[in-house]
Amino acid sequence: MIDTLYEWIWWDRFWLPVNLTWADLEDRDGRVYAKASDLYVTLPYAIVFLLVRYLFERLIATPLAASVGIREKARLRVADNPILELYYLSHSRNPGQAVKDGLSKKSGWCVRQVERWFRKRRNQDRPGVLKKFREAGWRFVFYLLALIGGVVSLYDKEWFYDTREVWNGFPKQTMLDSQYWYYILEMSFYGSLLFRVTFDVKRKDFKEQIIHHLATLTLLSFSWCVNYIRIGTLVMLIHDASDVLLESAKLFNYAKWERTCNSLFVVFAIVFMVTRLIIFPFWLIHCTWVYPTLQYPPFFGYYFFNVMLVVLLFLHIFWAYLILRMVKKFLFGKMTRDERSDDEEDGEESSLTEEEKEEGSYRYTNGNGSGLGTKECNNGCFRHLSLSENVCPSKTVY
Repeated sequence: MIDTLYEWIWWDRFWLPVNLTWADLEDRDGRVYAKASDLYVTLPYAIVFLLVRYLFERLIATPLAASVGIREKARLRVADNPILELYYLSHSRNPGQAVKDGLSKKSGWCVRQVERWFRKRRNQDRPGVLKKFREAGWRFVFYLLALIGGVVSLYDKEWFYDTREVWNGFPKQTMLDSQYWYYILEMSFYGSLLFRVTFDVKRKDFKEQIIHHLATLTLLSFSWCVNYIRIGTLVMLIHDASDVLLESAKLFNYAKWERTCNSLFVVFAIVFMVTRLIIFPFWLIHCTWVYPTLQYPPFFGYYFFNVMLVVLLFLHIFWAYLILRMVKKFLFGKMTRDERSDDEEDGEESSLTEEEKEEGSYRYTNGNGSGLGTKECNNGCFRHLSLSENVCPSKTVY
């Protein structure tokens, strides 16, 4: 049964053009091809990435954050209430009015107290600036190194300048060492992001980020197995270009270097639009949609690959919409936070009464553990910039 299922999944007619079989992708005549079994190595490498990230965040990112004045701030914990805590953890972090009325009766608190408790409890769970700085710092380092590695491995290749060369001699295109490591490291990195997804900063586009990571790993795996290596490296490269700028803008934002952050964000927005909405669909998707049919009839793998690329394109359009909203607010002087950010609740700050503000609904102890202060005001254009993975993600390629 298992053997039959295996044969059906890897049936040549699904993944390869007509008159080609998996035997055609076996190493011979000096040519080396990617093998599905090579992908197993990405699992231990993903764990290595997690370890390296742990060390980077504590030995490099934390001291760097301290040097620019970013430190972990102790937050005032909410009063212990088992009934509200149970509902918060098992049902909803932001219950409706009817639920609040019911919880008020069960807990013996007035509705006003219940509302305040949930507000403070949500604030308590919000990630601090230090955590976001560490995460952005790690992503920035990886994307920068990946971008440099991608340029070094591709700048002297003919398909880097002429996408028609992507399919020249396909599928009998030998895999280079640089392509091998480019793929393995990218896939391992995205695997580590999936392992950490429940612990990293969550934003409003959390579901879109999950879809993006899964689509990335699926497309990378597929392109690896059927030797779509050349187009895969091109797609990874154009995604890395904008991700570097995004993460660097976030770092300067958390450090409160507002002018530098704003300048980088504008450059990021331009690069994102050019690479994700122009080069990606009109050069790369065109390359995978039109040129292959000049050599062989369309087949399932051809449609599968292009449909997944279109899924990524729709995600790019979604993130571009959020970026343009931010740019619009920036140009008209009304930018106060990231459109994707989930660390600020719309309208909640302004809805507080003076009494609530005085009692410290958003209180933090200062660096010496003494004194209380109100929440930092949002007077910077991108003070709460927290676009990811990944405004895309990711990154990336897929």
